[in-house]
Amino acid sequence: MQMNNTVFWLIVLVVLIATEIATMGLTTIWFAAGALVAAIISLLGGNVWWQVGIGLVVSLLLLFFTRPIAVKYFNRERVRTNVESLVGRQAIVISEVNNLQGTGQVNISGQEWSARASSDSVTYPVGSVVNVVAISGVKLIVEERKEV
Repeated sequence: MQMNNTVFWLIVLVVLIATEIATMGLTTIWFAAGALVAAIISLLGGNVWWQVGIGLVVSLLLLFFTRPIAVKYFNRERVRTNVESLVGRQAIVISEVNNLQGTGQVNISGQEWSARASSDSVTYPVGSVVNVVAISGVKLIVEERKEV
């Protein structure tokens, strides 16, 4: 019976690793580690409840304590593309940014974008230099440029 449990856990391990490779979500890999621990417990003669219990505990501990670190490490090299690369850049106001009137356009690298101020109480006149702090739909959210 123990060998059948071991084979079962190894099959679960392979399926979870394949799922992780296909999705790259850094979620199923932790449960694959739990399946590996359960297979080892099965080989050592532990009963099914120990296999499931310890495998689940190992999976959840790894998920909650190491996933945030792994996500940070793996996303460090991620290159921002398209619109998200605009956050943090400077823009020049080409049409007054006024949230109350619903107006505002900025120019970044020769491209015109609709813009809103990060605060409704602020307006930016034509020629102002602003920082892009966020993106909401198709509009850039801008605020006053901070001097360093």
